[in-house]
Amino acid sequence: VQLVESGGGLVQPGGSLRLSCVASGSISSMYAMGWYRQAPGKLRELVATITSTGMTNYASSVKGRFTISRDNAKNTVYLQMTYLKPEDTAVYYCKATRAANIDWGQGTQVTVSS
Repeated sequence: VQLVESGGGLVQPGGSLRLSCVASGSISSMYAMGWYRQAPGKLRELVATITSTGMTNYASSVKGRFTISRDNAKNTVYLQMTYLKPEDTAVYYCKATRAANIDWGQGTQVTVSS
């Protein structure tokens, strides 16, 4: 499945953004969808995941500020980000996992700066 992220941009500290990830095919059969991020000079890290049944998991650094959700009818996964901090600056990637198959999007840049 092909994944296309959107919604990134420049935002001031304390601001909000909503990222979207649209899949080219049905995601209702996917075991899990997730958002990951990679800052310059750092490894890619998990931000949040959501299973096909809606169970969610968050990195401790974003818990309480970010919310992952999915709309299977629209083949879309969202990441609502609030109270953004400069350390949230990174390229955010969408990931789809079904059994042994893993697909990644191309990423969308999020920059948090005043």
